[in-house]
Amino acid sequence: MQAKEQICHEDYQKTADWLLSHTKHRPKVAIICGSGLGLLAEMLKCQESFSYSDIPSFPQSTVQGHVGRLVFGELKGKTCVCMQGRFHLYEGYPLCKVTFPVRVFKLVGVETLIVTNAAGSLSDGYKTGDIMIIKDHINLPGFAGQNPLNGPNDEQFGLRFPPMSSAYDKDLHKLALDICKKLDCSVQEGVYCMVGGPNFETVAEARYLHKLGADAVGMSTVPEVLVAKHCGMKVFGLSLITNKVVKAYNDKEVNHEGVLGVSKMRAGTLQTLVTEFVAQLDSNTAD
Repeated sequence: MQAKEQICHEDYQKTADWLLSHTKHRPKVAIICGSGLGLLAEMLKCQESFSYSDIPSFPQSTVQGHVGRLVFGELKGKTCVCMQGRFHLYEGYPLCKVTFPVRVFKLVGVETLIVTNAAGSLSDGYKTGDIMIIKDHINLPGFAGQNPLNGPNDEQFGLRFPPMSSAYDKDLHKLALDICKKLDCSVQEGVYCMVGGPNFETVAEARYLHKLGADAVGMSTVPEVLVAKHCGMKVFGLSLITNKVVKAYNDKEVNHEGVLGVSKMRAGTLQTLVTEFVAQLDSNTAD
């Protein structure tokens, strides 16, 4: 399905034009909310929101904890658009659909993408409830040829062979660390690994991912980052550690309800961090 389905530039443009004609907001910052983190969108002032089902060509969220709304508004004086729920490979969508909103954001004028997710920790030094700044990622589905940049390259968005050695903007990373220090908020910095899901990892898989150098693992984010970087956006990523990945056969099993529970408990801290982060973005990027 993924190899056959292609989306042309005109499709993205039609959706972008529809949104621009239905909202007065012209966002420079986009925020993608992970499982249970949709309350980030509630921070926006002067909101205008749209159900995904009302937006032309938009996929639909099917996962618990993903509301399925696009919210435009202002955060600390900066105009933003926030996705309350994202799309996943395991829902049956090809990656060109999973990442469809990112290219639409580019066409409406977004310059900085903030991605958040719920993730399981592989690092022994991480605790449930920790926040991890993503410094790099491992695209495990990409090793098997699952990449949103597959197919004919659209030069109107970016290069055929985009470099990913600096996928996560170093200046934004430093800004986040400075804000955390100011807020006295302890954070981790680590490598996020994407797996296809929807099942959680086996013990052997978890041990393997840890040996690869991954600190946290989840089922999203990387395709969106690839497309954002391809489009020339600046990218910043945060993982909320919602569980310890099972690395021993007698460990307690993970479930999605537990993930959502931790997300709810720690949403306030994440909201504060994201709010201050957006407020201090360079005026040339986010005004």
